[in-house]
Amino acid sequence: MPVKNSITYDFIIIGGGSAGCVLANRLSADTGNKVLILEAGGPDTNWLIHVPIGIAKILPNGILNWNYLSAPEPYAAGTVVSHPRGKVLGGSSSINLMAYVRGHKRDYDNWRQKGLNGWSYDDVLPYFKRSENYEKGGDEFHGDSGPLHVQAPHPKDTLFNVLLEAGKSGGYPHTADYNGAEQEGFTRLQYTTKNGKRCSAAVAYLHPVAGRDNLTVITDALVTRIVIEHGRARSVEYEKDGETHIVHGDREIICSGGAFNSPQILMLSGIGLADHLRSVDIEPVIDLPGVGQNLQDHPSVIMAYGRKDNSYFHRNLRYDRLTKSMIQARLFGTGF
Repeated sequence: MPVKNSITYDFIIIGGGSAGCVLANRLSADTGNKVLILEAGGPDTNWLIHVPIGIAKILPNGILNWNYLSAPEPYAAGTVVSHPRGKVLGGSSSINLMAYVRGHKRDYDNWRQKGLNGWSYDDVLPYFKRSENYEKGGDEFHGDSGPLHVQAPHPKDTLFNVLLEAGKSGGYPHTADYNGAEQEGFTRLQYTTKNGKRCSAAVAYLHPVAGRDNLTVITDALVTRIVIEHGRARSVEYEKDGETHIVHGDREIICSGGAFNSPQILMLSGIGLADHLRSVDIEPVIDLPGVGQNLQDHPSVIMAYGRKDNSYFHRNLRYDRLTKSMIQARLFGTGF
């Protein structure tokens, strides 16, 4: 495959997902920085991304998705588990269920206790608030001027209250705001949406700064390795349109491909458990046994029930409203 040498950037960001979009925004805010972001997927122009009900087509059909599958899980009767990961600008934030869940306070504090300075809940909370534009306004736990729009639910179906009451009868608390003082209990989800449309990381962080002269976004660019010279990351190789390209990073090369693709890129670059790399004919550059290990995910189990009458959602699922949402998405949510 022919190799094309490209230009030099101050910062090269591998992966245009949630982290990559934020980094591109922040780093390019300094006009002295020349920033490149490489995304293996395409632009987020598909209307299914921007209309929330489009999730019903995105995940089952495997579009805009790496479509990863686990090995048979020994503790789940050999089940092969699907691991959807976004392959599009915005990454998984463009194909997920839009639930805004920061995580449990105790997890952050536990990381700090184990020596990860700067990652306690008190350390990270100001950044959550800075990123957030919460429709109910700012308070001790929420921000109201950030780029990521978060909406509280407005369910009109009485079934929601019935489920909350069922939780209480089972001895579980009702938590009004699980991103607030208390994370545990039955609750209604908060969503990264605005005006009835998805607010992905690309919508929140990347599209508003797409016109910056010092920011370059290349889609459909599959990174194959980071070139390391004398112990330092120097260049990035990627494939696009049947050609191999090389771009050089003067200051930093940032791997933000997510929990699956970041370790994969590192291992393809010779960084990982040396014996494993040799077994797949990759010459080790740095023997780092932790790369690609200890993946932890949260399992999701769906339980389906029937009801005697139609839901509020069912009664309002009208083609005229869906068509209006599609038109709005095409006009205002198509991105690059």
